Amino acid sequence: KIKERMRMIIVNEQEKVFHLNNGRISYLFYVMESGQLGHLYFGKALTQKGSYLHMVEKAHRPMTTYITEGDLYTSYEHLRQEYPCYGTSDYRYPAMEIQGGDGSRICKLEYQRYRIINGKKPLPGLPATYVEDESEASTVEIVMRDSKYALEVVFSYSIFRDFDAIARSVQLVNHGKEALLVNRAMSMSIDFPDAAFQSVQLSGAWARERYVHVRDLQPGITAVSSMRGNSSHQHNPFLALKRKNTTEQSGEAYGFSLIYSGNFLAQAEVDNYQVLRVMLGINPFGFQWKLDAAANFTTPEAVMVYSNAGLNGMSQQFHRLYRNRLVRGYWRDRERPVLINNWEATQFDYVEEDLIRFAAKAKECDIELFVLDDGWFGARNDDKCGLGDWKANTQKLPNGIEGLSKRIEALGMKFGLWFEPEMVNKDSDFFRMHPDYIIATPERSVSHGRNQFVLDFSRREVVDAIYEQMYALLSKAKISYIKWDMNRSISECYSKAYHSDQQGEIFHRYILGVYDLHERLIQAFPSLLIESCASGGGRFDAGMLYYAPQGWVSDDSDAIERLKIQYGTSLVYPLSCMGAHVSACPNEQVGRQTPLETRGNVAFTGAFGYELDLNKLSVNEIETVKKQVAFYKENRNFIAKSDFYRLCSPFETNFAAWEAVAPDGKRALVTVTRILSEINGPYRRLPLCGLLPEQQYHIKSQYLSYNAYGDELMQYGMILEDKSSGQIIDGSGGCQDFRSVLYEITAVQGC
Repeated sequence: KIKERMRMIIVNEQEKVFHLNNGRISYLFYVMESGQLGHLYFGKALTQKGSYLHMVEKAHRPMTTYITEGDLYTSYEHLRQEYPCYGTSDYRYPAMEIQGGDGSRICKLEYQRYRIINGKKPLPGLPATYVEDESEASTVEIVMRDSKYALEVVFSYSIFRDFDAIARSVQLVNHGKEALLVNRAMSMSIDFPDAAFQSVQLSGAWARERYVHVRDLQPGITAVSSMRGNSSHQHNPFLALKRKNTTEQSGEAYGFSLIYSGNFLAQAEVDNYQVLRVMLGINPFGFQWKLDAAANFTTPEAVMVYSNAGLNGMSQQFHRLYRNRLVRGYWRDRERPVLINNWEATQFDYVEEDLIRFAAKAKECDIELFVLDDGWFGARNDDKCGLGDWKANTQKLPNGIEGLSKRIEALGMKFGLWFEPEMVNKDSDFFRMHPDYIIATPERSVSHGRNQFVLDFSRREVVDAIYEQMYALLSKAKISYIKWDMNRSISECYSKAYHSDQQGEIFHRYILGVYDLHERLIQAFPSLLIESCASGGGRFDAGMLYYAPQGWVSDDSDAIERLKIQYGTSLVYPLSCMGAHVSACPNEQVGRQTPLETRGNVAFTGAFGYELDLNKLSVNEIETVKKQVAFYKENRNFIAKSDFYRLCSPFETNFAAWEAVAPDGKRALVTVTRILSEINGPYRRLPLCGLLPEQQYHIKSQYLSYNAYGDELMQYGMILEDKSSGQIIDGSGGCQDFRSVLYEITAVQGC
């Protein structure tokens, strides 16, 4: 076992070349003659051999600054590096910038030593991937030093046995006698030898989060970022690179994901010689960390994935890693309950008996969890008051949350509750008691969003005050689930608790406070299921998955809008973490009328639930709901642990199609949704993925049943419904918009 573990990291001691290799991927870097770290290779696994230094490319270039007098070949500007610093012959954007007491921003890191660790260490106060056994990963720590500042920088690289991923983080330790200013400290940087890639990003806005955007890289900067204090609806902390001929099913793809929930920067820089530098980490804008003597600072973890099986291959590596070794605790491997949330049905307007009738109808449909959303606390009848007062509104709930939760449990259901712990209304007892607890800049006006203000979670006493309220409620009532909302970004970022030379730390300290509150609640209530929600998708990131195993993907619950949102989200995030619900018709956000079957089919590929009043549905609709709930319960474990394939993009066609396949290839569910109706359309077949070529399968939908072998289904394709004109049709033979069909594909035993 020790030999196997050590074999994942091979070190050429003489040439100081480090080779991370799990048999499927390789990552190589080396120590330059100058002492800096240089990059050699990241991609498909290479055979271990004596030397790789011939990969280092040097050339004399005009208008170049060289490191050593007399050497006209060695310049950091034209050497591929692992973690570049600015100002010592490299004029591209750096991964790190340190400011000394003399005002200098020049830093020179020199190699000191390394050590190999079996397994993987946690990051203090930060979410990160983990292992449960030392044999699952190997980690190499490279210690570098800037002698002038007595600054030690420790680079951590972990390679996983079972996942084609490299996890990276950086720790800075000040061994000097004076404070240093950290102006930039990215989590990872890598220089590719060419720039023949397209970048893939997930960008959008509220209610249309994580749309897929692809563009060719050109000389200069391609970047996505957030400066809002949260990872944001606008951009996700993720960037992918793909070759121009790469598809969902084939070709090279690289993915870069940051396990962090605050301000971030994901940047690709192409230089004038077509060398590509990719960096990912905390956004340097608005960031500065005062690193006192004997203090240390750790960056968030970045995960790098390589696939030569297309974008689907890249996504599946992220899914498997995050599902099994980022999500943790009680709910990681358990089936998630089918829930119903009252918000879209009632909003603020309800009393306890309304909720009991609402929940009783849900119980009739075998729904397992009732979630009470906004409006249950303080004087909360609209969004202008009450936030911060986490005690029941007894005019609505005369028996309090404790009494309501007992009544819900008496129905045979679990009870869940909405919180927005990071926010406060000025019209609240909490604010009147602690007006200095909000983030605000002295002698400046304070912006609001949704009539609320951001509590200063960079301060321990503020987090303590909210924790105490939540603990008091959770310890008395029967609460199995929390929906953790966050409905505005941070503006006027300033904390009264910190000195003027530490104000650049507040955005990051705030997120550390959010993580701390999550951790304390998890430790106190280990079986509590937390769903992360930030006006829907405003903080849907890998960092939150460490604390909340599922997240509300978007406030837009319309099934047709969700095709794009869930399709894009699946580039990085597993199905088990994607909250996907059936909502009312017409839809609240877009007014669209969509068949109940379509709403269910789209929501099945996620953590399933409902956002409507079941008492308003017809008898036939209730029967459909019961069938949907039964189908999901029967299949939820399979769906959550399946290999997911995107088959047809709603960004490019009138169809969306995806497939969930059992890891052994013997079972699959395929969802096909036609967005708009067609007339006299063509015949259509859909090539599938992940099946066993020589296995016979039975293909079944509401309107179709036949047998075919796996090779036929993957090469020729699965025949789609076609009774008159090559279109998906309903049972009556008529066409309609927004039609979805679910295909069950099962291996025929003995064939």
